[in-house]
Amino acid sequence: MTEAAIDSGGVRVPDDLQFRWELVGVGGATYRIADGTSEHRAHVGYCTDALADLLYAVTGLYGDSSGERVSFDLEPVETRWLLRREGSDVAITVFEFPDGATSWGSSDETGGTLSWSSAQSRSALGHAVLEAAESVLREHGEAGYLEKWMRYPFPVAALQDLRRLHRRGDDCRHEQCRSSPEW
Repeated sequence: MTEAAIDSGGVRVPDDLQFRWELVGVGGATYRIADGTSEHRAHVGYCTDALADLLYAVTGLYGDSSGERVSFDLEPVETRWLLRREGSDVAITVFEFPDGATSWGSSDETGGTLSWSSAQSRSALGHAVLEAAESVLREHGEAGYLEKWMRYPFPVAALQDLRRLHRRGDDCRHEQCRSSPEW
């Protein structure tokens, strides 16, 4: 039985969020986020500490923040995720901007195109991002990650923060989150 979230209309929707982050070649990563209805994929360049930025944005949802945002440099496109906390749920909205040089750091989404959106529980989002980052670390190790990503080391501290907060703050349905000791 899967967990369920409540969307903004009060309708219960299953937590079927899937997220994958894969290093490709040297200096790039591809991510895929899907919710059972639709998906979004993008190739991210190494110019920013993209995986750390994502981990810290999701971690921010465990504090007082009602929303977080994270931008990915797709050279020249910018993909921006808005994560708005609504109780125990998170509205995930992804926008794409044609020119990251002019959109980066803008305070709103003017000029962006909606690429994907979903409403999921914080637990589902936290678990999916945590599991994707752990998978990258298992596959490449810290040294292999740095060799492929080049500019930034693997975000160990960000991963540990998210893991700790997810295990402490969410009633995750996954056994490894309920039975594993915190780091």
